[in-house]
Amino acid sequence: MNYSRKHLLMYVFSDYFSASIAWVLFVFNFETGMRLFQLGKLNFLGAQTALFFGLLIIPLFWLLISYLNGYYAVLVGKSRLQELWNTFYLTLVASMVLFLVGFLLVPELNPKLWFGVMPAFMLVYFFSVYIPRVSISSIITHRIRTGKMGYNTLLIGSYGSALQLYNELEQQPKKVGYKFVGFVHVKGNKNELLTPYLEHLGGVENLPQLIRTKNIEEVIIAVETSEHNKIQGILNILKPTPVRIKAIPSTYDIINGRANISTLYSPPLIEVTHELMSIFELNFKRLFDITASVFAMALLLPVYLFVAGGVLFSSRGPIFYYQERIGLHGKPFMIYKFRSMLTGAEKDGPALSSIYDSRVTKFGRIMRRFRLDELPQFYNVIKGEMSIVGPRPERQCYINQIVERAPHYKQLHRVKPGLTSWGQVKFGYAENVDEMIERLKFDLIYIENMSLYVDFKIIIYTVKVILDGRGR
Repeated sequence: MNYSRKHLLMYVFSDYFSASIAWVLFVFNFETGMRLFQLGKLNFLGAQTALFFGLLIIPLFWLLISYLNGYYAVLVGKSRLQELWNTFYLTLVASMVLFLVGFLLVPELNPKLWFGVMPAFMLVYFFSVYIPRVSISSIITHRIRTGKMGYNTLLIGSYGSALQLYNELEQQPKKVGYKFVGFVHVKGNKNELLTPYLEHLGGVENLPQLIRTKNIEEVIIAVETSEHNKIQGILNILKPTPVRIKAIPSTYDIINGRANISTLYSPPLIEVTHELMSIFELNFKRLFDITASVFAMALLLPVYLFVAGGVLFSSRGPIFYYQERIGLHGKPFMIYKFRSMLTGAEKDGPALSSIYDSRVTKFGRIMRRFRLDELPQFYNVIKGEMSIVGPRPERQCYINQIVERAPHYKQLHRVKPGLTSWGQVKFGYAENVDEMIERLKFDLIYIENMSLYVDFKIIIYTVKVILDGRGR
């Protein structure tokens, strides 16, 4: 569909202005609203200034709780009932938090007054936000139903099941958003292709490249019952990619309640969810990454200046060093470090560093012991290329060598790489491909057990390693 940024801006601006309008309506239409300002600690600013202060804080707070709740994670296909419940729930939570804060700021007011105002506040906010939200969702849904919008979808399977599903979806009077761009076979039999209906794009081994070049957003797996043993292999290829995955259910799946009816206009499909954390945890993790990184860069500014000076005066060459690494969904990015090696250290080709590496400068050894060379990567975190906690990113040349012996390495690309990781804490730096593979098991364990609690433990262990000077 590739309208994500446009739709995100529509919802964000709508929520911001709706929350602002709701606040103005509440204050000027309810005498209590003005009394709260007049009796509050902001009174020295004047009621009008306090009103504008609320206009600044409250809409931003509304955007924050909507973000943490995952409202902006799914931008299309929202049902009206979803909108109703989601907006009611967020209004309730926001109202309770705001009134708790207000009660602490204005203890002079009788609690009964607060509870008397709260229903009016909720009512105004709910309708002010819900009406624009459901209007946007309705417009998007209408465009999908009429075929004006759709997801770039790839169909994977064999002739019989795939053709039947394709015909069912295409013959629906109301579209459900699938915009098929091609077919990928699982057999390789040229007599069982959907060429008259869909372009043949090759076999499953081409999936990662197809997803990138065709901007695939959703994949539907439609294989015969006798071919179900191939599904796991297909999923292993798809999981490190950003696509949504669905599959036609077997009779066993339907009996056991695994088939989802996301809409009455399409055949039932199983949604293969591969989210490793809840939406709330993922969004909170990202919020923590940004906040902690900005705070760390500001707090450690003297350390940055000291290290930069040490690099500059210890050896010739630039202060910073950047190198291409592979991140989330296999996308390359430039990682930043303070230079700890002599200039031209890899003139003869890529080479992993070791404890007694002669290419490392004297000051570089000190930096590595305390991981000071990694400090610029907080900038990578702010940019969204990395997280504070996640598997350490590697170069493509080493990934190619690892994958030959451990194909499951690509599972690490399901998450953002990190400044520190469980593998980094438990195993440390790897000096060769064998050690990279040995460290891999710790990172895979982390991925299968991801949580905010585990991240917090890894951060604590990392701080201990740094303070002990065991970074390298």
